[in-house]
Formats: sequence, structure tokens, C-alpha cells
Amino acid sequence: MTTRALLIGGNAEGTVAIEPRMANRHGLIAGATGTGKTITLQVLAQAFSQLGVPVLVPDIKGDFSGIAKPGVVSEKLQQRALRVGIEALEPKGASVVFWDVYGEKGHPLRLTISELGPQLLSRLLGLNETQSGIIDILFRVADDQGWLLLDMKDLRAMLNHVHEHRAELGPRYGNISPASVGAIQRSLLRLEQQGGEQLFGEPAVSLDDFLQVDEHGQGVVNILHAERLYRESPLGYACVLLWLLSELFEQLPEVGDADKPRFVLFFDEAHLLFNDTPKALLDRIEQVVRLIRSKGVGVYFVTQSPLDLPDTVLAQLGNRVQHALRAFTPRDQKAVRAAAQTFRANPDLDTEAVITALGVGEALVSVLDEKGSPSIVQHVWVRPPDSQMGPITDAERAAMLAASPLKGVYDELVDRESAYELLQQQAERSMSEEKPETRKQGTTRSRREKSMADEVTDMITSFGRSAMSSIGTQLGRQIVRGLLGSLRSR
Repeated sequence: MTTRALLIGGNAEGTVAIEPRMANRHGLIAGATGTGKTITLQVLAQAFSQLGVPVLVPDIKGDFSGIAKPGVVSEKLQQRALRVGIEALEPKGASVVFWDVYGEKGHPLRLTISELGPQLLSRLLGLNETQSGIIDILFRVADDQGWLLLDMKDLRAMLNHVHEHRAELGPRYGNISPASVGAIQRSLLRLEQQGGEQLFGEPAVSLDDFLQVDEHGQGVVNILHAERLYRESPLGYACVLLWLLSELFEQLPEVGDADKPRFVLFFDEAHLLFNDTPKALLDRIEQVVRLIRSKGVGVYFVTQSPLDLPDTVLAQLGNRVQHALRAFTPRDQKAVRAAAQTFRANPDLDTEAVITALGVGEALVSVLDEKGSPSIVQHVWVRPPDSQMGPITDAERAAMLAASPLKGVYDELVDRESAYELLQQQAERSMSEEKPETRKQGTTRSRREKSMADEVTDMITSFGRSAMSSIGTQLGRQIVRGLLGSLRSR
């Protein structure tokens, strides 16, 4: 497969394309609103698909679904194709699977609380350091006993449990402040009001379902319909993508520099991943981005300005497409200078001046060559996509969902026995055992003298046995967590 398989565009001097072996060195698509970022994203996503690489693309504006349908070749598009070195466009759609946290315009995408982990859950809830510490304790207690938290009911039950038993748990796990527990409960209420409870539950999405290749050898384009999610819960949107990044890092084996990536993840509105992110989490995100390329995963950030990304992340992005930026304010001018400085200089091009003069569908591009060195920046016209520009109809989407190989896999919510039910059963047993009219005074005194720590130990033993029997995949395995807090086993 030649590098033309990942063709971005061209100019009078030739074409510019990403070298497949270097595609896992990550990338950046930047530019102001309305300058052509979405089309560039569509071009790259379909190019990876045609190369046999599955991808995931968030659809925030609701206009990306057209990638599933062949495009219509107009005279204008054919002229653009000739301009970038394509003699004839070949209209074709990509193999697509639609996902939607709310289950409205795609297969339901659900996680379990345990899979998300304490760090991303704290980020989702917007907690401060003290409150995040209690979430850490909650997960530690659950993980130590092998209890998997599946949904919001389980989370609330565990939160109540650590609050009620804070005196016994405190010496081992740390102080549990009632005020902080109350703040967490209020954050949970806000999340529920945003519809966030629909993110959690079973069947939880399987990573393997994102890594599919169709019968023609094309990588599946996973489209996460995120229009409502981004609008109602921006942090929820960011956490879903961070969870997927974490899962890819923890679950995929090392492959080194392969002929092509195994998977490509696009982060649209990438600034959400880094704005107001606690430093500890930010450091781990940067570490995962740096290390995940050895797993054969390419990460491509889509944002308005390179300044939206930390320098430590920006330095790792080898393949860059910069659309036009505006320079009306001093901050805008700073962004233009910063963008220009991220490119390897071209002596025939005033990069800083060109950035503000680029037209729609034009870009400054620099990619890594076969040796991993960045090419000098080129001013190119982005090639037209093979697929439809703009969304498909609701009827077309419904037909594709009906024909999806995942139809019926995630559609029905399953609510099996988990922490909530186990805690409820324990409470009911305790109440039945506490009937004073059937209990001798000596027995009452003995029970009162029994330490709360012993009661907790008994309950843990009972719950652990029941929980582990109901979760067969975790049987005999110790629960441990990776860099971003997601589950892994050892």
C-alpha cells in the first residue's frame, strides 16, 4: 500500500500524504470554525478505513454521518480532485457503526462505574481534591473485595456504605468527611439531571467491537453521535473518550512500529480533555499519549488552536494539518505565531502570514517521513472525500442500524445483582436479626459489644463471595487499575 492511501491533499509541486508506518505517531487537525476541519477529518477517517484500520470519530455537530454513503461527484469537486493529483474521484461510503450514549442515534454506549475508574469519575463529577480522595477510598474498598460497581445505584450504595462505616474504614483508608460525601451526592444529582446515568450499566461496550474490519477488509468507522452529550455534559463527552484511550492502552498488546496502525482515535474539541484538568490526571493523560503508539494506536486531536493542547502533548503530534486561524486579538496573534512555530520551516513560505490567509479547504501540512523526520511545511488544497459531505437522513441511519452486526447486542439494558442489591440484602438481614422481642438480653449485649469492624468484615466476606460468583469474568482475578484508573487484570 503506497502513501497515497493516506492522501491529505496536494499543490502544484505534488501530493502530501501520511506515511502509514508513521500514522501511529499521532496528529493534529487545527483551525478556526468553518475553515474545513470536518472535511479533513472525514478524508483521514475514510483513508484509514480503506487502509484496513478501524477508527472512532465523535460527531459533535451531527454532520459526519455522510461518510457512510458514496459522495456525488460535481464538476467543482472533480476540478478540486485534479488540482490535488487525483485523476478521477471514486465515490464510495465507509463501513460504519453508529454509537450514542443515549441510544437515540446509535447503539447504546455504556460503561460500568468500575470500568471508568476513580480518576475519570472524579473528573466527570467535577470534584475537588478532597472529594476525589473519597472516591478513591470508595473504589479501593470495592476493588479490595472484588465488588464491581455497575451503575449509579451501585455508586450511591457504596457512597452510603463508606459514609455509614467511616469510623471503621477511616484508619485503613483515610478520613471520610460527611461534608465531602454530601458534595459528592449533589454532584451525582447534577449528573443524573443531565442524563448521565444512561452512560452507566450493562451490557457494557466491548473494546473488540470498536476494532472490527468488514468483509472487504475495510476498517469500521465507529461514529459516536455526541451532539446531545457534548451539549448537556461536556465532561461526560471528554470522559468517554479518555476511557476509550485508557482501555486501548491497557488492553492492547505491544506491536511497536507496524506497517499501519491497529486503531486510530480522533478527539474532536480536544481542549475539553485539558481545560481545568487536575495536574495528576493531566500528567497521566500525557503519559498514555506518549506510550500508546507502541500499541499501534494513533491519536489525532481536532481543535481550533494548537494552544488548546499542553506543550508536552503537542510535541508528540508528528502529522499536522493547520487550517486558517483568525488574528483579531493579541491572543489570536499569539495562537498564529505558536501554530507557525510548530512546523518545520519552508524557506519559500511565510508560514505565519499564510495561516491567516488560508481559504476554506486549504491547509498547511507537515507529516513524518519514513525515517520519522517532519517534512517541511507545505501549503496544500485538501482532497475531496469519496463519501458524502453532510449528514445522511434519519431513515438512512435507521436502515443502517437495523442492518448493523451489533443489532440487539446492546439494545436492552440488563440490571443484574451487584453492589446495590447486595447492600440492600445485608440491610434487610440486619433488620430481621435486630428484633428485640425475640432476642435474649445476653445476646443483645453480646451483639452490642461486637466491634463494628467485625461486622464490616463479616459483610465483606459475604458480599465478596456473592459478587464474585455473579461476575464470572472476574473470578479468581485480582482487580487492579492502570494509568488512568481503568480496570486491568493480572
